[in-house]
Amino acid sequence: MSLRYISREVRLVLLTIRYSVTSLDTSLDPNVTIAKLKAQKWTPLKAAFVASNILLATFWIVLIPSTFLKILIPTAYITAVLLPITSQFFVPASPIFIWLITYFTSRVLPAEWRPRISVTLLATLESVLFGANISDILTRFTHPFLDIVAWIPYGVVHFVGPFVVAIFIWLFRQPKALKYWAFAFGYMNLLGVITQILVPCAPPWYEIIYGSIPANYGMLGSPGGLARIDKIFGTKTYTGTFSTSPIIFGAFPSLHAGCSTMEALFIGHFFPKFTFAAWIYVGTLWWATMYLTHHFLIDVTVGASLSVMVFFLTMPSAVKGSGSTERSAAFVAARQSMGLTGGSRTSKYEQYDLERRANHAGIRGLSADSNSSRDSMDAGPLPLSSIRSPNPDPNPTSGPGGVASFQAQQARSHKHTASIASLIHANDRVEEGWSPVVSDFASSAAAEKIRGTGPAR
Repeated sequence: MSLRYISREVRLVLLTIRYSVTSLDTSLDPNVTIAKLKAQKWTPLKAAFVASNILLATFWIVLIPSTFLKILIPTAYITAVLLPITSQFFVPASPIFIWLITYFTSRVLPAEWRPRISVTLLATLESVLFGANISDILTRFTHPFLDIVAWIPYGVVHFVGPFVVAIFIWLFRQPKALKYWAFAFGYMNLLGVITQILVPCAPPWYEIIYGSIPANYGMLGSPGGLARIDKIFGTKTYTGTFSTSPIIFGAFPSLHAGCSTMEALFIGHFFPKFTFAAWIYVGTLWWATMYLTHHFLIDVTVGASLSVMVFFLTMPSAVKGSGSTERSAAFVAARQSMGLTGGSRTSKYEQYDLERRANHAGIRGLSADSNSSRDSMDAGPLPLSSIRSPNPDPNPTSGPGGVASFQAQQARSHKHTASIASLIHANDRVEEGWSPVVSDFASSAAAEKIRGTGPAR
């Protein structure tokens, strides 16, 4: 089906996808990656940061019981990093891979290395800080409709959302924005998982099932309120997933809240039009984490705060300010191919700033003419009389008076424009022997008097 038969918006997206895919590096030559690695400027801080990541990944790989996986994981990663066709994805996504290997391998940590599990800490903190056990209040009334409403953001969108945000940033924003997303999202989750390992706490469902009985790492997890979703659909998806979760007692902090907050922050920063919708999703997911008995309000608060901290502390200067809406090369090419070359809307103040528009018009004209000399660039702003009205009449000769009225109006406009132009650079025109302040043709002595360089009298 030809793209010309579909809507302009869909066609723009499809063209952006096409240009993004065709711009990918398809080389299989590892020498290209090695050359890029040699060209890197290594500072002591950067080298120490990379080394710490390698040591952390090595620590978890060593703990893996399977010798096959111990060999396969580093071999596959090194191969993916060396090949340009895969390194363009795997290198920026390294923080996410470190988080994933930390999360899934934490189950093999020896029991003697693990801290004692707290059963009542979170419930006590919530009562002290918020005056009540908010999560307990939210779970007193349940309904199948509410179960579905909570399940959609918690059990579906949570796992799909990060990919959607990454794809949109890749398609429509500058390359540094995608690297920033992978860095912030990966390390936020890594910090959260490390906190869950070091501060293990029982979630609300534990209190409902076991009360105040001390917990141990041999216990199975629980899907909490998601068990009702399994019952509605006649499956055991969430029961099986949460029962064997790598981190059973990882209620604090809530990474569901952390991920959703990070997604909303990125959407609000890079796609401001969708800010409100993003935060509606965040608020719904926060409620769902407590309604489904997976987190306390204190978990949600700390998880969201962790995202805010990482988001602002790791934001590169290239994506601040106007860099937040800088378009990707593929998006720009797609817009140009469709004739959508205009930028953002100009405010009414900028629209009537004639001198500024004249300068910009001069710059555009000079850049378009490749044969223009450098002297012409120093000629100064274009005359104000050459600037058209920002809202020109599409049919100036129509209306009362016809052509004669139009010519009279043009004469008045030129006269008015000339008078403005003569007043703006009056001092410069004095040097030429003419001043609109004194008379039509000033004498040399009068000109010197205006400039203040003539003899005192």
